[in-house]
Amino acid sequence: MREGPQQEGRRVFLDGSAGEPLRPEAVDAWVAAAGAGWGDPLALHHPGRQAAMALDGCRAAVADVVGARPEDVVFTGSAAQARRAAVAGLALGRRRAGTTVVTTTVEHSAVLAAADEVGGFTDPADGDLPAGRVGVDALGRLDLDQWRAAVAGPGVALACLQVGNHEVGTRQPVEPAVEAAVAAGVPVVLDATAAFGRVDLRALTGWSALVGGADAVGGPASVGFLVLARGSRWRPPHPVDDYQDGRWPGTPDLPGIVAATTALDATERERPTTGPRIAALVDRLRAGVADRVPLVELVGDPVDRLPHLLTFSVLYVTGEALATELDRAGFAVGSGSACSSRSEVPSHVLAAMGALTSGNVRLGLTRDTTADDVEAFLDVLPGTVAELRDRLGAP
Repeated sequence: MREGPQQEGRRVFLDGSAGEPLRPEAVDAWVAAAGAGWGDPLALHHPGRQAAMALDGCRAAVADVVGARPEDVVFTGSAAQARRAAVAGLALGRRRAGTTVVTTTVEHSAVLAAADEVGGFTDPADGDLPAGRVGVDALGRLDLDQWRAAVAGPGVALACLQVGNHEVGTRQPVEPAVEAAVAAGVPVVLDATAAFGRVDLRALTGWSALVGGADAVGGPASVGFLVLARGSRWRPPHPVDDYQDGRWPGTPDLPGIVAATTALDATERERPTTGPRIAALVDRLRAGVADRVPLVELVGDPVDRLPHLLTFSVLYVTGEALATELDRAGFAVGSGSACSSRSEVPSHVLAAMGALTSGNVRLGLTRDTTADDVEAFLDVLPGTVAELRDRLGAP
């Protein structure tokens, strides 16, 4: 096995598709907020008013990034909770329209589970795809004609679409897809989780709800973002109290929220420089993997994509074995489905694209990834693959 950073006493983290490492300024902000002595943001005393002001500032920070109003922002307990609340809440507000949720076959599993919970997926007579679920091409991009037909169909409660795929990085045609849904009178949930800090979200309009999570930008995974556009027919799909205007129950985790918005603000300020740099490193990885590893399939759009993600599948090895050996060499990478904690679970995204679902490696570059890290990975990968193939007696 070729030597990697592990022999130098260091590790390279390349699993940013599941979230960025906590930013130091986010940790500092959490500690400062936890020690500030703030009170209940609904209380009338001074500590309570301080807490309310801090919460308002955090709402404003998120609203500025997505082009919304501060009062539109709700903080949840995770990105998965935000996804579920957005889908279920719009479905509840639109229950007289129907129960079908139009979405794609490559959405995050939390979205697909929420749509199933709503009851919008019923097997059609032809047995191909569940009703409302739109297929994608080999790059992972939705079929716009199929999408337009689906949102214009009967009994549609809402549509849900990701800005970019969380595994392969392919950007979706958000503007025409949202335009088609709005023209059909169908509200749209925009899943921007993988795009926060990577894409100018202010340019995306027309949605009724937008969701994300702080871990995507180096904040705590315990904070999710749910942004509800003015006039959206969203209803709380869970018991609520007076907190966050009756939209999310319980006293807000203010230290976590402050840390989350601190990370978001820092990531957004760095985006104009970090984005192109990381995109160039992914380009180098794509070229290097294709050149140095035989019998490999690189998936996703090579151009119109989120800047930090790359997935490839290697024939004659398992993704679990490859991820394990790379970890021993000092590289932390993902494999299997990004929606599952178990690496052996096949990716429903790759299956929907018609790509290889075995032997896949998922890379997510972070703000700290360097050119030296990329070259070190490219140096180690070919030998690692060759040794695994030799063990298995592959041709």
